[in-house]
Parts: sequence; structure tokens; C-alpha cells
Amino acid sequence: MTEQDSGTAEVFDLAIVGGGMVGAALGCALGREGFKVAVIDPHEPQRHWPADEVDLRVSALTRSSQRILQNLGAWERMVALGVSPYREMRVWDASGRGSIHFDAADLGEPDLGHIVENRVTRLALWEGLEALPGVRLFCPSGVAGIDLGAVRCRLDFEDGGTIEARLVVGADGRGSRVRELAGIATHGWGYDQHAVVATVAPELSHRETAWQRFLPTGPLAFLPLREGRCSIVWSTSPAEAQRLLALDDDAFCDELTDASAAALGRIRGTGPRAVFPLRLQHADSYVGPGLSLVGDAAHAVHPLAGQGVNLGFLDAAALAEVLCDARGAGRDWAELSTLRRYERARKGGNLSMLAAMDGFKRLFGMDNSAFALLRNLGLDLVDASGPLKAMLARRAMGLTGELPRLARPWRPGPQ
Repeated sequence: MTEQDSGTAEVFDLAIVGGGMVGAALGCALGREGFKVAVIDPHEPQRHWPADEVDLRVSALTRSSQRILQNLGAWERMVALGVSPYREMRVWDASGRGSIHFDAADLGEPDLGHIVENRVTRLALWEGLEALPGVRLFCPSGVAGIDLGAVRCRLDFEDGGTIEARLVVGADGRGSRVRELAGIATHGWGYDQHAVVATVAPELSHRETAWQRFLPTGPLAFLPLREGRCSIVWSTSPAEAQRLLALDDDAFCDELTDASAAALGRIRGTGPRAVFPLRLQHADSYVGPGLSLVGDAAHAVHPLAGQGVNLGFLDAAALAEVLCDARGAGRDWAELSTLRRYERARKGGNLSMLAAMDGFKRLFGMDNSAFALLRNLGLDLVDASGPLKAMLARRAMGLTGELPRLARPWRPGPQ
């Protein structure tokens, strides 16, 4: 942990506001390329926890995210801390018999992805930041004001300190203070849904399979963890979420068993529960003079396909690539025309994913027999279509499309 020195403001190439998973990944990517980087965050990562404890916040990391983390030197540490591969995925509709089954073996892949506690990913990246001589961590610290100057940007800290940087990156989440101070508007809507999350112990083995059942009130997902446990994400109405949160453990397990149609047998135990509101949100612009947004500061998506942090990692990889390429070509890497290249690289794909997840949410939320019949027929048709199903799976894993260099196959070598 470092603190702001008094006196003349220290000057950085970039100031990344937000040291969560996406901000830390960007800091590692640029710090490894010789940029002088400041990372500002109000909270240090959790460094220790009981061996048998599972964090409430987990992410389903795709192959493209795994490659980014490997290329940043964080994946090996994450594996040591604990990652849980999933090799199959089973999705079915509660309003009929339609279902779809994905299997990594059909794609010639070892797995479809990994379920990883957010604190594991953040700690591994944070340790990478601490090892980079060109990175300075301002933590705990918060930004009180930003002056986006023509040559340098000035950041005033809540404790009275000040730094300057050529470029400010907002990686500070859905309620981004950076985005607000920059005057960038967002569009979106709440889903009138809250997600109930918990770690549970089912009676039957999860078989390294991710399970998802679409209920009329929202999707229910079981994400496989070590020792046979699962992390659940149960999206439902706000009132129902509060009711579920208030139940005692036995009653909650009974309702969860019923909601999952006992696909994993009886739910025999649950850890602490929490509730998070869900919404779609998209920034009107990802960039401005002296400014760029990444991750949830730029876009927030429904969690039904677990794509949120994966989109953020791709943002970080794309921005790092654009800045490095501009610097290598002798161009001004911080000018707006350079930053627009990043926006063009990411905005269309992010909007497509937001629209797809919003469409799925609305399609499966329609309580209508005709729509239910079409949904179930569609699931069965896709399941029976080998090439189409494989294409969807590979796309979801980040194995197709234009990918930034960091998201391409791991390049082992000197770190």
C-alpha cells in the first residue's frame, strides 16, 4: 500500500480509477509494457480466507479471459488459490421439456470455462501489480474530482492529495464516479429483478456441469465449485428475493430444491445469502479527451450468461493493445483519435451481447403458452443442430471473432 506524497503532483502516463478485476488487469497489461501507471481504489483485496470458505461473488471465466490472465501471469496463482472447471452445461425451460446440452468434449476442448471467486482473480492480479516497478497503488484512496486538461489530467483525492496523468481510465463499476465527473450519460433500464446468491451443498454430484433452469420469474443457475458445492444465482422479482433472503436455511433449501426440479437432488445446506439488483446499462461514449471507460463503467449486462467480467477483460485487453500500438508507431497514444480505435473495437460487440442477453431474458420471461412452445422447440432444434450448437459454444467461450492479442493463445516465456 502506498500513500500520496505531499508537494508537487506526481505525473503518470495513466491513472486507473478502480482496482477491481478489470482495472487491475489493465494495470498489469500496461505496466508490463513500460507505462507508468497509477491504480486508485478505496479497498485492498482480501488476502487471506479460510480454506473451506467460498466467496459469494464468483464469475464464470471464458477461455478468452483465461488466456488474458495467463498472458498477464496471473492464471498460475489463481489455480493455486482455487479455480473450478466446468466441462458441460445443461439448460432447460421450466415451462416445457425443451433443453440444450453443451459438452466440451464435443468441441475438442478440456472444459467450457472456469468458475472462480472474484477475490481469487483480484488478488492474483493485484499481486502482479505490486511486482511491477512502473505501477503505483493508491489504496485506500478515492477520487474527489477530475480536471480533464488538454495536456494532462488532474485527479484530486478525497484525502487532499493530487496526481496528474495523460489519460484517466474509469474502471470503477456500474456507478462510476469517473463517468459521472466526465459528464458521460448512460442509457438502460432496471429489470425489476434481483439476484439471490449463495453457496449450497446439493445431494448429488454436480459432475463439473453448469446447470441453468429458466423459471417464469427469471433464470436459476447452479455453478460448480470444489468439494461438490455450487454457487447459485437465482434471478427473481425484488419482493420474492427479499422473501427468499428472509427464510431460514432449511426452508430456503426446500424452495431451491423445488425450483431446480431436484436436478441435483435435495439441497442439503446453504451458506450466507445476499441479494443484488439487476439492470442493463450502457454508456453513450466509452472515451473522451483524456478519458476512457472499461468494464461495468461502460456497460452492465444481465448475468444469465455470466458475460459481465469477460466483456470487461476484453475491454482491458483491447485498450492496452490500442495504446501500445499507437506508442509503437510513434503516434500520440493518449489523443482522442487513438482512443476512438478502442471504442470502435469494443462498443459494437458489447452492444450485441447486451442486446442478446436482454432478448433472452425477455423471451424466457414471457408467461405465454405460445411463446413457451416456441422456446422449447427452439432449444430442442439448437440442441439437435451440431454445427450451430458448436458455433454458439465457441463464441461464448471467446474462441472466435476478432480478439485482442492478449486474448489469443497463451504465449509462455519470460514474464
